[in-house]
Amino acid sequence: MEKIRVIVAKPGLDGHDRGAKVISRALRDEGMEVVYTGLRQTPEQIVEAALQEDAGVIGLSILSGAHNYVCPRVMELLREQGLDDVLVVVGGIIPDVDLPGLKEIGIHGVFQPGTPIQDIVTYIREHHRRVTA
Repeated sequence: MEKIRVIVAKPGLDGHDRGAKVISRALRDEGMEVVYTGLRQTPEQIVEAALQEDAGVIGLSILSGAHNYVCPRVMELLREQGLDDVLVVVGGIIPDVDLPGLKEIGIHGVFQPGTPIQDIVTYIREHHRRVTA
């Protein structure tokens, strides 16, 4: 059976990771392989983890408002590493006004507070670009 391998990361200085841990557990419960990288990750660390773990999905949990810096940098680094096929999703406090900019750089899966966990699981299952055995 094919497994979806997911990196869940908390970029920046935000120290609140309860949501990231809840999502990590939910994705594991759904049969995905999940690596939670922990707090205060840089875009470079996140992309390196995706490369090392052969991840097909990166989930970024951002509550600090740093999404307009972190997301473009992660996407840039993924392209530089030839990881254009990795699906990047973002959860957290993301204002509606910022959604078009995120979509423009290739992030279409944005999950704001109150999104049902099953919606996130379904989105990842339907949109992941690469799976590993």
